[in-house]
Amino acid sequence: MCGIVGYTGSQEAAPILLEGLKKLEYRGYDSAGIAVINDSRISVSKVTGRIANLCEKTSDGKNCPGTAGIGHTRWATHGAPTDTNAHPHMSNDGKFAVVHNGIIENYIALREELTEKGYRFESQTDTEVIVHLIEMYYSGNLKNAVIKASSRLRGSYALGVVCTDEPEKLYAAREASPLILGVGIGENYFASDVTALVPYTRNVIYLDDGEFAEITPDSITVFDPAGRPVNKKISRITWDVQAAEKGGYEHFMLKEIIEQPGAIKATIAPRIKDGKIVLDETGLTAEYLKSINKIVITACGSAYYAGCAGKYAIEKLCRIPVQVELASELRYSDPIIDEHTLVIVLSQSGETADTIAAMKECKKRGAKTLAIVNVVGSTIANIADHTIYTWAGPEIAVATTKGYTTQVSVLYLFALYAAEKMNRIDEELYKRLLESLNTLPKKIQEALDMNPQIPNLAKKYHNASSLFFIGRNTDYAVALEGALKMKEISYIHAESYAAGELKHGTIALIEEHQPVIALCCNESIMEKTMSNIIEVKARGAEVLAVTFKDNQKIVSLADDMIYVPKTETIFAAAAEIVPLQLLAYYVAKENGCDIDKPKNLAKSVTVE
Repeated sequence: MCGIVGYTGSQEAAPILLEGLKKLEYRGYDSAGIAVINDSRISVSKVTGRIANLCEKTSDGKNCPGTAGIGHTRWATHGAPTDTNAHPHMSNDGKFAVVHNGIIENYIALREELTEKGYRFESQTDTEVIVHLIEMYYSGNLKNAVIKASSRLRGSYALGVVCTDEPEKLYAAREASPLILGVGIGENYFASDVTALVPYTRNVIYLDDGEFAEITPDSITVFDPAGRPVNKKISRITWDVQAAEKGGYEHFMLKEIIEQPGAIKATIAPRIKDGKIVLDETGLTAEYLKSINKIVITACGSAYYAGCAGKYAIEKLCRIPVQVELASELRYSDPIIDEHTLVIVLSQSGETADTIAAMKECKKRGAKTLAIVNVVGSTIANIADHTIYTWAGPEIAVATTKGYTTQVSVLYLFALYAAEKMNRIDEELYKRLLESLNTLPKKIQEALDMNPQIPNLAKKYHNASSLFFIGRNTDYAVALEGALKMKEISYIHAESYAAGELKHGTIALIEEHQPVIALCCNESIMEKTMSNIIEVKARGAEVLAVTFKDNQKIVSLADDMIYVPKTETIFAAAAEIVPLQLLAYYVAKENGCDIDKPKNLAKSVTVE
């Protein structure tokens, strides 16, 4: 949610800030702005709407001269999306400007205090209290003013601050919101995401919660909350800028769908050596795995649905209870979790606020935590006891595709790895399932190649007022994610139902020509799903079935078909979801939707 960038160096800052903000568009926003220091004054430009509007207003930055500045894309939480509420926010004396990601929970009390002391508020935002606190505490030392102001804040924040008294310096601070420093030569940067930095540098420093940074063109100094210097490691970003570009595709989402075979190969292949799954990075020993009595998977959105798919594989192979919990519910549910519980935490960004809070709650109760994330150095990766990275590369489209399938693939790896460590699987079955995992990239490529009819199916179904997705067991887990993909990018109402529950209420909604997408890839319960297809057909539904190409029984029942390659049932979700991602994409395209940046959504949800 939101995005911030900062630059100081010898080049004109505004064009760099604008390009950085463009790289952060995928995170979701409704307004944008920049502040640049020039001739001992701060020039601020803010607009509602797209960054293109800001580029036009500033003549691509030419109207904002200066070599140091900060920028922001805002996703409204406090106050409507207006030019006034857009960041950056200025102090009353014009000496300071601030950009902020996150939420200040005690802003009302701070606003009342500052108003009583004579500070004038221009916006409805929570952020404006920060710049007035800095102004109040400033007595010639900006570092101390930022530290004192930050100590008054409750909530989450990534801050960027500039001051006319120190025109070449940027100050940054982080608490429960991502912030990364870019290390250059004669110029330095900060940003909320490395995608804004890689065009300029691949050397980065990840700030931890409670840390501050003083940034000049020639140096970066990091401090702890008491103002003491902290030694920080410089990390290297291994993917290049082309990985975050469209590469000739019309949309990032389509590119990322097509990238899935390679992303899953990059995630799986390095972890299979000499006929064994090697997850040394987890530190989860056989002794520890045998000591746990349950596993809790927690996440939000698509990551939660990845957990639903992974649950079947872990329970089937490890014979241990697995609960899948929404992080936004788990954090408030007084969970029954202790030192014999392994908590698996899923997040593409590693910065999901509810997931972080749920994870901290579980750790307090003694549970070990295993994070499955894509972003190296993210908050969840840093605070987890153990971490497995999905090597998906940058995912720019708001609606996740390769993020989901790589998470599911890691859960499959974990299921087979843990089953072997716990002595719950015989050698022959282990070898067979390991070979199946090895073929997942190939199966996903087949799922992409065998469905050229999907654009035409989208033309048929794009005018539907609602779509129902049904399935059983592993098919139901995929139906959950398939429906989410459809609703979030095409804006068509789409719901998933366990097929066996149709008769318990949902079938009342089935009427003539109602589209029903029936997932039929679990052979052990195929006959049951066929009965559900017959049920809805009898009430006039049009059925689009997802199944194997040689499944003649389903072909004879359904109106339309989508095909997936056969694989082991417990590993089927990774390939089964791919054509449903394509269907959602082409339906959204038919409806003229902003596919990469759906309305009201953000890529990284860093506020509650």
